[in-house]
Amino acid sequence: MKNYAQKAIIWLCLGHLVCDIYTGFLNPIMPFIAAKLGFSMAVATVIISISHICSSMLQPLFGFFADNMLKRFFIFWGLILVSVFIPMAPLTPNVYFLLIFMILGSLGGSFFHPQSMGFVNIFSGNKCSEYMGIFISVGSLGFALGPLLAAYITQIIGLDHIAFTSVLGLTLAFTMFAFVPKLSVTEKLPKHKEFIKSFKEILNNRQMDYLMLIAMMKSLVTNSSCILLPFLWKNMGYTPFYIGFALFLFVFAGAVGSFLSPKAEKIFGSKSIIYFSMWATFPMLLAFGFLYKTHAIISLIMFATIGFTTMLAQPVTMVWAQRTLPQYRSIVAGFINGFCWGTVALCMSILGAVAQKFGIMNVLIILSIIPILSSHFVKYLKED
Repeated sequence: MKNYAQKAIIWLCLGHLVCDIYTGFLNPIMPFIAAKLGFSMAVATVIISISHICSSMLQPLFGFFADNMLKRFFIFWGLILVSVFIPMAPLTPNVYFLLIFMILGSLGGSFFHPQSMGFVNIFSGNKCSEYMGIFISVGSLGFALGPLLAAYITQIIGLDHIAFTSVLGLTLAFTMFAFVPKLSVTEKLPKHKEFIKSFKEILNNRQMDYLMLIAMMKSLVTNSSCILLPFLWKNMGYTPFYIGFALFLFVFAGAVGSFLSPKAEKIFGSKSIIYFSMWATFPMLLAFGFLYKTHAIISLIMFATIGFTTMLAQPVTMVWAQRTLPQYRSIVAGFINGFCWGTVALCMSILGAVAQKFGIMNVLIILSIIPILSSHFVKYLKED
């Protein structure tokens, strides 16, 4: 691999780390923002769902434009938006400004991810699985550190001081602009300017449909756990730092799973990894439901194991999708990493009200059964 390509991947990984640190800020502290501004868990889940939709559903659209330009526009401005508006969200005076700031910050994540994944795919050459696994695991590490950092600042310094963390993201954004090269003409894929034709080709591909279903099922478990459990723990009297640490363990274990994913894939095969990821979360979440009241430490270990298991298949799914339609690398990344999460987020908008009525753990355990039922379609995936 050329030296400049290696450096580009390193800087893209650093950008992914910081971008996802900000993305992970609000889940652990949302119960405390809700208490400050005076709105319910149902309203909070709607707000978080809208932000997830903005950070996810639009990724294929931005991926389309990213695949048709040599510039690093979406990487640069994506990091700036997420660095400014997410940390400023706790300062907002009411729920309407909170929603606006979260939408703008979430759009930054939607800008950043498709183009950065497309660049990693191009710069990594024949080591795509290896470098994509590293890239995704670094982002997962950032998503793990975000709750821990936000919770620490909230508990020790105060909720309003989170805004000062914007300096980190802004500094990195301008540094990346200097070190991540634009694509040369020889590295750029042929343009596909016909928007509708491109999206039809992707959505009409049966293999892509199965892979998107798999991505949605993984998202269903991770999103619902990370959004609802902070409210459960707050109601039990736990501190912001405890909640942030629990989410840190969950996503950090997921980062380890993403990092080990290419090695596990070589040993066990792609389908086996996906089957395990979709089947194992139900018994683990069931065990967590029995343990969280009486055995806090064991339940946290179980919670972290769920994160590892769920995210183990994430790089496998991403690379498989990009190999299925290599001419649409950024758009495919937008679908797998973004659109699938956003589709689940649409369902999550009513989840808070349902969980408030029927119980958080009851809802989570029922949701974890759905990936098992959906795993039937994994057998139709075609190996390379």
